[in-house]
Amino acid sequence: MATGRHTLFSGALIAVTSLAVGAVITARLDLVSSSAAQTATAPGTVNSSALPPMNSEPITGELTATTFRDIARAQSPMVVNIRTESRSQGNDLLRQFLGDLPQPGAPSPGRPSRQRPTVAAGTGFVIDKAGYIVTNNHVVEGATKIEVSFLDDDEAYEARIVGRDRLTDSALIELTERPPYPLSVASFGDSAQMEAGDWVMAIGNPFGLGHTVTVGVVSAVGRPFDQVPGRSQQVIQTDAAINPGNSGGPLLNLRGEVIGINTAIVSDRPSNLGIGFAMPINTVRSLLPQLRTGRVTRGVIGIEILAVTSDDYQDHGLSERMGAIISRITRGGPADDSTLELGDVIVSFDGERVDDIASLQAKVVDSRPGTVVELGVYRDGEPTSLPITIGELDLEDEGRPAAVRAEDLNTGFGMTLEDLATESARELRLPRGTIGAVVTNVEPGGAAQTGGIRPGDVITAVNRSGVGTAAEAIRELNRVESGRTAYLLVVRPDEERFLRLRKD
Repeated sequence: MATGRHTLFSGALIAVTSLAVGAVITARLDLVSSSAAQTATAPGTVNSSALPPMNSEPITGELTATTFRDIARAQSPMVVNIRTESRSQGNDLLRQFLGDLPQPGAPSPGRPSRQRPTVAAGTGFVIDKAGYIVTNNHVVEGATKIEVSFLDDDEAYEARIVGRDRLTDSALIELTERPPYPLSVASFGDSAQMEAGDWVMAIGNPFGLGHTVTVGVVSAVGRPFDQVPGRSQQVIQTDAAINPGNSGGPLLNLRGEVIGINTAIVSDRPSNLGIGFAMPINTVRSLLPQLRTGRVTRGVIGIEILAVTSDDYQDHGLSERMGAIISRITRGGPADDSTLELGDVIVSFDGERVDDIASLQAKVVDSRPGTVVELGVYRDGEPTSLPITIGELDLEDEGRPAAVRAEDLNTGFGMTLEDLATESARELRLPRGTIGAVVTNVEPGGAAQTGGIRPGDVITAVNRSGVGTAAEAIRELNRVESGRTAYLLVVRPDEERFLRLRKD
C-alpha cells in the first residue's frame, strides 16, 4: 500500500542547502518539461533492448497564446516530484548550511551526533507505463529511500534504483508501489534538432513547491560540462528558469517532447541566474537499455592527451590541425599493452577521423570493451596504423583526484637543470638505469610550469633526442627558437610523460 503523505516538503531546506553551492548541480534541482503521453513498451512489460520512440520530424507551426498552456496541461502528469533520504553523520558539511532546521532523526541539543537521514528533492519523468522513471544520478545517488509523487496526488509511492550513470548524470528508477490510475508517459523529441533561439519549457519541483512551469529558449548547444573530472559531456544551455529541486526534470520542445534532462545551473546564490544546463535526451536515450540492466559500460584506452594547436600541427607532419597527442600512458592499461608511444598523434579511430580531444574521447567512450580497433597515428611525422584492444572505463577511478600537476620553470623555459646523480635517482625512486637531467627549480608562471614540469622531474629526451646530462638537455633546448615549441619526455617515480613547452 502507498503511504499517504505530501511530498511538498520544506522549501527552506532546499533553498538553504543550495547556498553551499557555486555551480549548483541539478541533482538537487528540478527542471521539468512536458511531453506527449506515449508508451515506450507494452504496459507491464520490460523490453531491455528497445529504445523509446523518438520524433525527428522538423518542428513547425505557429506559436500561439495558448501554446505553453497546452504543453503544460498535457505534459505535467508525466512529471514526478522525487523525495529522497540518505544516511549521513550529524556533523557533516550539509549541517553547516541547514543550521537548526529540523531533520528526521536529528540529535537533540547537547546529545552526541549520530547518523541521521538527510532529505533532498528532485524531479523525474515517466518513460514507461510499467513504472520506469528517468531522473538525475545525483538526485538518487546514495539514497536509502526514494518516494515519488504525481500531479494532483497527495500520496507518495516508493521507488528503487535500477541503474545509474555518473558521466551523463542520469538514472533510471522503478516504482515499487503503483498509483491506482494509468501512468502518463513522456514522448521523446530529437535533441540534435535543437538550436540557439528555440523555445523550450521546463517542469519541475523548485524549492519543494511542486509542479512548476518555466519557459525560455535554448541559449546554446554543445556546451562542455564536466560531470566527471577530465571527461566532458556536451549539454544544452537554456535560460528557462532552473532552481534547486528542478534536477532530473524534462526540458521540452514546442511539441511537448523531452529533448533534455535538466542537470545543473551556474549560480552564486540559491536561485537561477539564467544559465541552466540540460543533458541532451539523445545521449540518455541511447543508454536506457544499459540502465535497465543496472550497469553502463564504456571504453577506455588508458592515455592522457594534449590538443594539437595551430602552431604545432606541422611539427608532427600533419597537413592540417587535427588529432590528439599522447602525453601519458597509464601503466597496466590498454595503451601500455600496445605499441603506442608518448608523442604519437592519433588522427583516426577505427577508420573515422579524429578532429580533436573531444572527438577522440567520444569515440573511445562509445566503444565496447574487448573490441580491437585500428588507430591512425602520426609518429615522427610519418603515418602508421596500430591496433589496440579497448578496455573498460572505471568512472570511480576516474573520479579520484589526479596527481598534483607541475609548478616549475627557468629563463627561456623557466627551469634549472642538473645532472641526475645515482643517489638522487634513488631518493626520487626512479626506475633503475634512468639517466637524464633533473629539474631542480621552476619559475612561477614560466614556460616550464605552464607546460607541466615540476621539480624532481627527469628530462630524458628533448624533441625526441635522448639526453643523458643537463648539458645535453640545455643544448637541445637552446636549439629551440623563441616562440617555438619543445617536446620533452619526462620520467617520474611512477610514470613517464610527454610534455609540450613553448619557449618564451
